[in-house]
Amino acid sequence: MSEPAAERPSLIEYPSEFPIKVMGAQVDGFVEAIVEVAQRFDPAFDAARVELRPSSGGSYLGITLMITATSREQLDGLYRALTSHPMVKVVL
Repeated sequence: MSEPAAERPSLIEYPSEFPIKVMGAQVDGFVEAIVEVAQRFDPAFDAARVELRPSSGGSYLGITLMITATSREQLDGLYRALTSHPMVKVVL
């Protein structure tokens, strides 16, 4: 029987820099909304390090956030907040 995810040892060493990619429609306020979510989970988050990549058709925008990961709970909470955000299509 495998261990529940919360009890398995983490493959990530904390604290560490951790990239998170977020995709959504290229609309006004998308980047600002995602940065606000990131700052809730990482108070030291540096918005100047955000990388933006528009899709080839220009309809979607990929955002790469560099988070200082401090715990599995922090990352889980951040992923939950991003995936449930109405402007977000995909989180990797």
